[in-house]
Amino acid sequence: MLELEHDFRVVDVHARLSPDGRGEPSTRVPPATPARIEREMHQAGIVQAVVFPGTRPDESYVAANNGVARRSVERPFVGFARINGVNALETDRTGRFRNAVSRRQPFHTTPEDVEQYAYDDRFHGFVLDPAVDGVPDEAVLAELEAASLPVIVRGSEAAPPSALVDPLLDRGFPAIVSHGGGPSVCRPSAHAFLDLLEAVDDCYLETSGVRYREVLERALLEHPDRVLFGSGAPDWHPNVAIMEILTLDVSADKLRSAFSKNACRVIDSLRPE
Repeated sequence: MLELEHDFRVVDVHARLSPDGRGEPSTRVPPATPARIEREMHQAGIVQAVVFPGTRPDESYVAANNGVARRSVERPFVGFARINGVNALETDRTGRFRNAVSRRQPFHTTPEDVEQYAYDDRFHGFVLDPAVDGVPDEAVLAELEAASLPVIVRGSEAAPPSALVDPLLDRGFPAIVSHGGGPSVCRPSAHAFLDLLEAVDDCYLETSGVRYREVLERALLEHPDRVLFGSGAPDWHPNVAIMEILTLDVSADKLRSAFSKNACRVIDSLRPE
């Protein structure tokens, strides 16, 4: 694919990496090798990208996180550590019952893991898919609050806004909601995720997978300082993701904020040197 030309500095806050060449059981997309992601970012004119491992239920993420950090060296990647939790989202009685009897397993993220990631200069934040990874317990959440690094939280129909606010979004660290309008999210739910920006102060919305043009335009018009560009690579080619933003009916200043300025304010390591 030809390189995309545009006049913006673009940073990407959502790219999944497969450091060991393994794909995910939940997707048919080929493994996102570091070389592939770097090549596609270059084609799209993206100068830096937040990268993290994909979901692997009932597995420890320590090895995958270390692999991402190792493969990010001398590449324009900013590593985020994926974490998981012992609790389920309490969207119904089943979730509440599971939490009443849940017990920490060896593969669950511990407070010590979070502390180590937070003070390791290879990692600059965290990522969590609560519908798959679960929700951290209070001890882990307290360590996340102490670290105060950004946490990318995936939204979906299985992880709706009403279930995310109390356990994850209003906790003293910047929360970046991802996939809030993705393929598995209906239009009313996409607007509900956008409403989070009004309800929660330190909450942001990233654009990966958001298929509803009116949601993106509303987000940039109503909350121009809270929208961050995410490509969603490798599920979407970065060129396609950027074009979807470039064709929105908003001013260049708002596009510039979404492509770079907002992310640089939330994630220090994305700032220009």
